[in-house]
Amino acid sequence: MTDAPPAKHKPRWGRRIVNAMATVFLVLAAIVVAYRFVPPPTTWLMLSRAPVDGIDYRWRGLNDISPNLVYAAIGAEDARFCLHKGFDVEAIQKAMAHNERVEKRGRGRLRGASTITQQTAKNVFLWPGRDWIRKGLETGFTALIEVVWPKRRIMEVYLNVAEWGPGVYGAEAAARHWFGKSASELTRTEAARLAAILPSPRTYQAASPGPYVRRRANTVLANMAEVRAQGLSACTA
Repeated sequence: MTDAPPAKHKPRWGRRIVNAMATVFLVLAAIVVAYRFVPPPTTWLMLSRAPVDGIDYRWRGLNDISPNLVYAAIGAEDARFCLHKGFDVEAIQKAMAHNERVEKRGRGRLRGASTITQQTAKNVFLWPGRDWIRKGLETGFTALIEVVWPKRRIMEVYLNVAEWGPGVYGAEAAARHWFGKSASELTRTEAARLAAILPSPRTYQAASPGPYVRRRANTVLANMAEVRAQGLSACTA
């Protein structure tokens, strides 16, 4: 009798899953690296709403966007943008305490603590929604972006992909849609109004603001003065 050839061991499913996950990670990491140098061609949000809203998306480098809008974004969305590494622990703790008080009272607005980096990760790479899978991916992309992109690039991408109205994406399209001018020409008040409508750009108007947007814009204007005075935008210079 001759010895039977040794049986070939098939790769275990666990190894296949690990290999697949590693491949996906490498692909996504390569995209993150590429977007450090080239503009994102589109986003999930743009594509999902394009059949109804269309897409007005005009990329502009940060040098062609008014510094007023940088001050407004930091003042309205993330005062510690230049100081944190993607996650603002202090803001998260304050938001949790505030939201706990709101839930006990049964009234008031819930407060978020997403940084500009987190919002950039969500806007560029992920689909709209609030499920835990998306939140987990957002965390991963946020950490990766902070490692690969300088702060100036994060701000540049953020201002170019943010939604500022139905089908209106980025600072240039927003400036032309709401004020009929280039993003480089935005005044302090106009920049503050754009930042004021960011939480709900499909609900509020920047050009003819109602009471809520006017109040929020005034708050943003005060914050912008603090951003400039304290050098809180230095990492974007």
